[in-house]
Amino acid sequence: MLRCHNLTVRTEGAALPKEILHGVDAVFYSGQMNAIIGPSGCGKTMLMKAIMGLARVDEGGEVWLGHERITRAEDLVGRVGFAPQFSIAQAKLTVEECLRYGLELTVVEAGERRKRLEDVLGMVGLTPHRHTLVESLSGGQLRRLGLGLELLVDPPTLICDEVTSGLDPNSESAILELLREQCRERRKTLLCVIHNLAKLNYFDWITVLNAGDVVFQGTLEELHAYFEIPDALHLYDALNAQPQSHWRTRWTETRKETSPTGPEEPAAPPAPTLAALPSGLEQFWTLVRRRGRLLLRDHGYLSLIMAITFGFPVMVVIFALDGLPQISSPPLQPSGIEGVMAQVAYARESAETAALVTSLIMFQVILLTLMGANNGAREIAGERMLYEKERLTGLRPGAYAASKLIFTGVLAALQGIWMTIFVKLICVFPGPWSVQMETLALVCVAMTWICLAFSAWMSTAEKASTLSIYLVGFQLPLSGVVLALPAYLVWIFRPFINAYWGWAGYFKSMVQEKLYEAYTSAHPSSLIPDSWIALAVLGAHALAGAALVWWGCRQRKWHA
Repeated sequence: MLRCHNLTVRTEGAALPKEILHGVDAVFYSGQMNAIIGPSGCGKTMLMKAIMGLARVDEGGEVWLGHERITRAEDLVGRVGFAPQFSIAQAKLTVEECLRYGLELTVVEAGERRKRLEDVLGMVGLTPHRHTLVESLSGGQLRRLGLGLELLVDPPTLICDEVTSGLDPNSESAILELLREQCRERRKTLLCVIHNLAKLNYFDWITVLNAGDVVFQGTLEELHAYFEIPDALHLYDALNAQPQSHWRTRWTETRKETSPTGPEEPAAPPAPTLAALPSGLEQFWTLVRRRGRLLLRDHGYLSLIMAITFGFPVMVVIFALDGLPQISSPPLQPSGIEGVMAQVAYARESAETAALVTSLIMFQVILLTLMGANNGAREIAGERMLYEKERLTGLRPGAYAASKLIFTGVLAALQGIWMTIFVKLICVFPGPWSVQMETLALVCVAMTWICLAFSAWMSTAEKASTLSIYLVGFQLPLSGVVLALPAYLVWIFRPFINAYWGWAGYFKSMVQEKLYEAYTSAHPSSLIPDSWIALAVLGAHALAGAALVWWGCRQRKWHA
């Protein structure tokens, strides 16, 4: 039996919080088909989220599973499954791949995974479509896949949020038959939010929610009698005929007077023994392999990455296809007007060459920050619902965060290394390879992880992308390299500007070159930090981004 008591949920972040659920008390019976119905916006989905610990409940609210009080979503792992309205699965994977990766995240033994894969495919009727891409499935097939993903861990209780919404009558009946089969033959407890009142005959116990309150619980026949209607299709007319206060008061009095009991529950199955989950390292490796496969399947995104990885360095070398101009030896001590003019010409030529070199260095850095924004901004926010869904089945936040950091970090490092190699070979940049390669690689990694942190904290991929683009846009002016900042602002902003430290670390590696001397002569007040300091600051940026990614992945952000 699943029970909730005094569940009150208010909107978060609003100046005047609004109650979505008002002290809800409800009971849902084991081994039965439990329906939750009510007008749109009455709080049905929020009730599901509150039961599963995905919504913040006001103090005093309680959820009980059997005799155990549930205080957090982690308490339900392996015991309660959740099938949302729309299947949450990667469009570029096949049905079999989605299920297989789901099993690798939740089941340790390989033989058991193979057996369960075939069982679930058969149960949900997707065996003929096992090699079909998710993006090619029909609406009904997507609902079946969503149920299949929940049945992988075989939870005793399954919560379904409008899994039949939008389906044609035949597909809707097929899904409800599948759920009833799970209930009857496997003794599962089903909680289903449903809109089609004509399908209530499939259910043993019905809960009516209206304006955030439970106003009835009982069988279909009892519902007809309670609301004095010939069939369920007239329910909403009856609800609208009286104010909400009438139904709230009437149900409170009815419960006190009659204490309605639910249907007879079948003998409870033995309490499930929760199997050990794969280790965090095993989950991490599964996630990395799945992400790599998705990258190769998503030709549009892969083409974009290839285009910017190889195209951005070409944009840099266009300005120095014949190599960097060389600074000649300074003229001898000036003698007469010709000597002075030669000295002035040398100084001007040296300054122009140094300005070109520093501009090309900054150009590389800015382009790498753009790559970093592209790498990280949508990576987590774009699949947040899938991640939250997999957390309910036992995915560890640390494994997920590590997989994203490693995947994006390796990609960013390779982009920085390639930028260094290509530009240095074509333009013949002076200075040590190792320091320059480390600097540009770390520039891209640090920006990638900072934007990945935005992705972990923002509610949508669009918000994360916008914030990342703003951050990149401010890199150039706030670096103080191209446009000098007022002195009092320099050390306020500079410690946080990725582009400045990338530029400084790269250019300082040329300290033994005439280019460096020419730049410092033209900018005598410029104090450029050593390369190792720049690398240390960039490393600190990357570590800060990684810490924020880890912390952001630990937060619950269920927005469906």
